[in-house]
Amino acid sequence: MLPPTFSLVIPAYNEETRLPASLHKIRAFLKELARPGEVLVIVEKSEDQTLERSRQAARGWPECRVLDNVVQRGKGFAVRTGMKAAQGEIIFFMDADLSTPIETVLPFLDHFTEHPEIDVLIGNRKHRQSHIVQSQSRMRQYMGETFNAIVQGLAVRGLRDTQCGFKAFRRPAADAIFSRQTLDGFSFDVEVLLLAQSLGFRVADLPVEWRDSPRSKVNIVRDSVRMLRDVLQIPRIVKRSLRQTEGSGK
Repeated sequence: MLPPTFSLVIPAYNEETRLPASLHKIRAFLKELARPGEVLVIVEKSEDQTLERSRQAARGWPECRVLDNVVQRGKGFAVRTGMKAAQGEIIFFMDADLSTPIETVLPFLDHFTEHPEIDVLIGNRKHRQSHIVQSQSRMRQYMGETFNAIVQGLAVRGLRDTQCGFKAFRRPAADAIFSRQTLDGFSFDVEVLLLAQSLGFRVADLPVEWRDSPRSKVNIVRDSVRMLRDVLQIPRIVKRSLRQTEGSGK
């Protein structure tokens, strides 16, 4: 088996109904590509059969690895586990329900090839060329816009959509960022992007097709409060991480 040129990291928690179909689509997509890729499914301790269903879907598919995280700590922890285990030169992470279609991998890979100065690419649902197949509820849209406004003011500047669950990294950027990244919850994206900017990596965004999932794992009240609390702390967390790694020579 050839070493992968890119990796797809998929965090999964209580995804027994959606994940098998997503893995079937990904397997068919990779089969058609001329370049080798790998898939890493990172399963958080679930209340359903996510782990078993993932292993069934990966049977006879050596390019797909299913990692059991044993505990349930959050999406940030699952993504961090996968990004550290990935072997590709370009490493993606994406949602288990493929809210952004798997075919979006191609324009992202092409953009990396055409723009060697770019280190990190993120999906931007606010981009004028993005195609939103199914929108969020008005309440979720309002909460998302408010959250992004706070993020712009306190942490990550110049990026309009920090929370899109489709992002890609060159390996040097992934190694540097995720060796320092610490947050386990949904606000980990903000920490990741602030680390990228603070470390001097070039971040760009691209339009995506996106379909809102009515079964989102985000609790609109509880998780919004947690994310706001995290965002207030992220600049300090990132500064501390950078000081620690500078002191250790990493």
